[in-house]
Formats: sequence, structure tokens, C-alpha cells
Amino acid sequence: MPKIRVNEVDLFYADVGDGPETVVFSHGFLMDHTMYRAQLEALPSQYRCLAYDHRGHGRSERTAVGYEMENLYADAVAFIEAMECAPCHFVGMSTGGFVGLRLAIRRPDLLKSLTLIDTAADAEREEGLGQYKLLASIIRYLGWRPVINKVMAILFADPNPSDPARRAVVAEWKERIKRNDRMATFRFGHGIWARESVVGQLDQITVPTQIIVGDKDMPTPVSQSERMAAAIPGARLTIVEDAGHTSPVEQAGRVTAVLHKFLTTIN
Repeated sequence: MPKIRVNEVDLFYADVGDGPETVVFSHGFLMDHTMYRAQLEALPSQYRCLAYDHRGHGRSERTAVGYEMENLYADAVAFIEAMECAPCHFVGMSTGGFVGLRLAIRRPDLLKSLTLIDTAADAEREEGLGQYKLLASIIRYLGWRPVINKVMAILFADPNPSDPARRAVVAEWKERIKRNDRMATFRFGHGIWARESVVGQLDQITVPTQIIVGDKDMPTPVSQSERMAAAIPGARLTIVEDAGHTSPVEQAGRVTAVLHKFLTTIN
């Protein structure tokens, strides 16, 4: 799988399928493009699927600077343009959704549709901000061990599932997350937590939009998705049962089915 240099950073990406339309996948904080494994396996027979790792994540470059929201947005613009895949279907989870909203508002020419998963248009909520910054500082100075269980409880509806299959998924992501670079994690977190709200601009979105959210999502709860759905013209909302902040991982089959159904309705 290749890398491409855009916006002064080397981004790693997966490129599968050769359909006439392209779906670009953008992941959430602490994850990487493999969080879309189920979707990347299901869609390539009909679509070209591109899934990139954000700077500081996965196999992309760990830069010393550039983790602000505006730079992540610029990374996405540059990636789409460099891959010559516009207009594309953009799928963004959490941070990827922050990016997707800004693309739809500012560069609708790059998008054919927008799927927002476990994300929000608001600025970071004050009630969680102190906890996140403390966790980031602990990771920076002490590493992952003291906080990894807390992080998993934030990301997953059930960080200790009894079902063996789900338990294996949580265990896999626990190990993947612990491999994240400590300084990049610290810088990336502070960058996205300082983002500005785009709530007042949601009515400017004209591309077909669907919103998917886990019913037990703590960082970006259902109420935020409901407000987005009410503000974006024609937006569709799906609430996924028994899923937290990582619904494409926790309920991969359900999210894939919803995504596929939506994509087939776009002309």
C-alpha cells in the first residue's frame, strides 16, 4: 500500500476496488484506516475505496507540527485533489467527520455525498475537555499503560464484552491504540479539541448527507447527531443500537449495510 505527499506530509493510504465512483474514508482520533476493514471488504466490487491515515496515525508521517483542525482539513483537500477522485463520497468518523463537515461547507465541488459517523459539528464539549487533556498529558509523559482502559471505555460501548467475537475486536484495538506515538497523540488531541463550531453553517451543506451514530456514543452523543440532522437540509439519521463511539468497528455489519444503502441512492 502506498504513501502520497500532500500538504507537506506523507500520508499512507489503502486503495482497493476499481468502480466508477470513489469512496474516501477518514478515521477517528487514535484509530487508523483499518477501522473501516469491513467496509473496505464489502464495497470494492462497486466502488473504488480510498482510506487514508491521518498525520500522526497508522503509517502516516508523525510531523512536529500541523495537527490543528484547519491543517487536517487541508490534508483532506490535498489528498482528494492529488488522487483525482472528485467528486467523491466522503465517509468520516469522529475526527474524519469534523473534516467532512468542513469539506461539505467549503468545497462541495469535491464531494458527491457525505456520511458522518459518531461525530459532531459543535466545538469540543467543556464537560469532557478537562478529562481528555489530562489523559493526553498522562500519555505524553507516562505512556499508555495508566490510561488505556479508560480510553477504551470512552471509545467502546462495552470495553469488556462477554461475546468472544466482540472481545477479540476490543483486544485488537487496545493493542493498536497503544502503538500510537505518544507525542503525536498529545499534539493531535490538542489540535482537534481546539476546533471551532460549524453548527451555524450546517444549512449551507447541499450534498446528500447521512448521519450514523451509536446509541451509547459518549464523546459525541446522539443528541449532537440529532441537531446536525435537523440543521442539514435533507440529512438522514441512523442510530445504531449497542454501539459506542466506534460504531463502524463495533457494529460493522449494520454500519456497512446502512452505508451501502445510502450510496446506492446517490445519482
